[in-house]
Amino acid sequence: MLDIGTLIAGPFGATLLGDFGAEIIKVEQPGIGDALRGTPRDGKAARSGNWLVEGRNKKSVTLNLRVKEGQDILRELVQHADVVIENFTPGTLERWNLGWEDLRAINPRLIMVRVSGYGQVGPYSKRSGYDRIALGFSGYMYPTGFPDRFPVRPAFATADYNTGTFAALAAMFALYERDARGGEGQMIDLALYEAPFRITADMMTKHARTGEIRERIGNRNPTFSPAGTFQTRDGRYVQIAAGGDNVWQRLAEAIDMAPLATDPRFAKSRERIERADELEELLAGWIAGHDFADIEARLEKANVPFGGIYTAADIAADPHFKARENIAVIADEEEGPVTMPAVVPKLSGTPGRITHAGPPLGKHNQEIYGELLAKTDVELKALADAGVI
Repeated sequence: MLDIGTLIAGPFGATLLGDFGAEIIKVEQPGIGDALRGTPRDGKAARSGNWLVEGRNKKSVTLNLRVKEGQDILRELVQHADVVIENFTPGTLERWNLGWEDLRAINPRLIMVRVSGYGQVGPYSKRSGYDRIALGFSGYMYPTGFPDRFPVRPAFATADYNTGTFAALAAMFALYERDARGGEGQMIDLALYEAPFRITADMMTKHARTGEIRERIGNRNPTFSPAGTFQTRDGRYVQIAAGGDNVWQRLAEAIDMAPLATDPRFAKSRERIERADELEELLAGWIAGHDFADIEARLEKANVPFGGIYTAADIAADPHFKARENIAVIADEEEGPVTMPAVVPKLSGTPGRITHAGPPLGKHNQEIYGELLAKTDVELKALADAGVI
């Protein structure tokens, strides 16, 4: 697989496939490399934390796609590739004669995953797109936050990572069609806003039926109560989701408020939803008077859905993350031990692996160009001197 994209939205799809054994050749700009690496240091391409995680399992080669010599080398690489993932602005690769039709002519079995802000077609297709822009355009961001404040962007690049996940899934769909069902290569057109738009549940269904615009309601769930985020006496945050009638009864008993379970105002789900403000104010008051450990013990014993809001420090110390081996520590010659999320999901028969963190820029030039493309040392030196690699 050739990963010729930058940052997260396209390349993360390659990272996921690399976790499960796909050979990923990461094509980077000579000198500075992928922007995910961060600002160069002392004239050398950096290896930021983001790069160490999302560049893992990839083989880094340098190649200037803006010059003919670099474009010619990419065409050579495409002959050996099953998949190409890219996220240039639509029209860029076509100007370099590296668009879908060009590459398909070289390798008819090729799967090309094209990620862009607004897709390859449509009136906005030439616009630049980033995670924040996609979240706003998709409808995902408008209902996020509290009603008395403006919409809030999630803390992580939700659109980028969801799009990368969809990109990996789409590549697998296309490979299955080609290899298991006797199909051909094909092009996948994936816009950055489409993944977050797809996970807006029934937002558009309700709008079409009633004209409803979903508004911000903070941490509350509009479909059941009590549900929300609360602060404990010792300054931690907890989340409780006890919307069902049976679980609500267990919660009321666990917090020494058993009469509320049969109170006509709160006994049934519909009444609790209508009086969510009142009910959650009562719950917030009780939680504010108790420490996290006490609340956890009571609600776990009562089988009430409950959880803390974890920081990185909480995750590092939690025994469940450790038991499930969710955190990996990867040895690196330059950086020493590198801690990162482990491979997800867990497959019993074909588990994934992390062979190395995001590599130094151009680490695999000799392997890919010298061995795969059979270029001599003299040719490689000439290409490097000319700034092609």
